[in-house]
Amino acid sequence: MKIIATYILECANETYYVGSTNDLWRRIEEHQLGLGSNYTRKHLPVKLVFYQEFSRIDEAFERECQIKKWTSKKKKALINSDKTSLKELSRGKDKIH
Repeated sequence: MKIIATYILECANETYYVGSTNDLWRRIEEHQLGLGSNYTRKHLPVKLVFYQEFSRIDEAFERECQIKKWTSKKKKALINSDKTSLKELSRGKDKIH
């Protein structure tokens, strides 16, 4: 089943890669095979740690662009569904313990 989504991969070097696609499972497989982005190809293996479904690819791409601007801490809060930290980090309070 094709899923239109914005997704976050955790790379082998513990960094995050954000993308969007109109076929999530195919795209994840491409990343794992080294056929995805240049970045993930250099930091294999990757692990899917978050995805959000959309009805249209333009919505997924818009969300991708938003998340790409976030710090790693804020991405991690999203991945962990930590709404309190996400809210604080959205206010620019980047020193959460």
